[in-house]
Amino acid sequence: MSSAPPALSFVIPLYYSAETIRPLVHEIESLPIEGGHEIVLVNDGSRDATTAVCRELVRTARVPITFVNHARNFGEHNAVLTGYRHARGAHIVNLDDDGQNPPAEALRLWRHAKAEGLDVVYGHYAHKEHTLFRNLGSWLTNRLTDYVLDKPKGFYLSSFRCVSAFAAREVASHDGPFPYIDGLLLQVTQNIGSLEVRHAARAAGQSGYTLRRLLRLWASTFVNFSVMPLRIATLLGLVMALVGLLGLGVVFYLRFSSHGPEYGWGSLMGALLVFSGTQLVMLGLIGEYVGRMFLTVNGRPQSVVREVEHGG
Repeated sequence: MSSAPPALSFVIPLYYSAETIRPLVHEIESLPIEGGHEIVLVNDGSRDATTAVCRELVRTARVPITFVNHARNFGEHNAVLTGYRHARGAHIVNLDDDGQNPPAEALRLWRHAKAEGLDVVYGHYAHKEHTLFRNLGSWLTNRLTDYVLDKPKGFYLSSFRCVSAFAAREVASHDGPFPYIDGLLLQVTQNIGSLEVRHAARAAGQSGYTLRRLLRLWASTFVNFSVMPLRIATLLGLVMALVGLLGLGVVFYLRFSSHGPEYGWGSLMGALLVFSGTQLVMLGLIGEYVGRMFLTVNGRPQSVVREVEHGG
């Protein structure tokens, strides 16, 4: 492997990528990049032939390549941070393993970052080749982050991004077990931009984007980078308390003015369920904060690297 740092690093988190990673690496190898480039592959606990394919690529690579093998699955954002720690480029582009982020478009992100002097450039799509469920999830995530993260309202965040070595280094210093890359980047810098890029059809296989992963992403976004949920819980508690006081006033008025129907078990249980449900939601939210703090204090690992191989 060359000792001189390359101009650009490609970081690719892998999860069941045996069918897609070989053609993607070959396409990246053939790119003409001033100053040279490297590839960092991070296998995040795949149990198919991904490891074997990556080892073959390490042996046959025409550019410097680093293969990092996680001991188990830790999640996409954790894998990206591992890639940042092993990347040596002046800029780093991280892209998906399924071929939907064309490497030629990654060059456009890189050149835009250099030309404008930006720390981060996000790719946004005029047309996305994802499923309806994933498109809806991405849209909702971006709308929610408008209110949680310190970013321009309506600014599109995506996993296809180019970052400077400075931004990557600062983000990679985070060692918490529940990282959210975009939240970390926006804590480091506001020198960001975006560029419209092409989105290709998936080369093979199925997306690992599930409702469970979406909920975990939302939890990391809200709980790790904002106290807004706690403020919403406080506001909700105040509103419910005010409604309860108003209701109590109405009950006293009707009681002492001899108006209104008889109030019995049904109305009492209805009110009890509303207030108890609200309290449980707020307790659950507080418990999520406490639980994440507990796991962080007890040293839950962000990732565990089993092995690292170099080639090219």
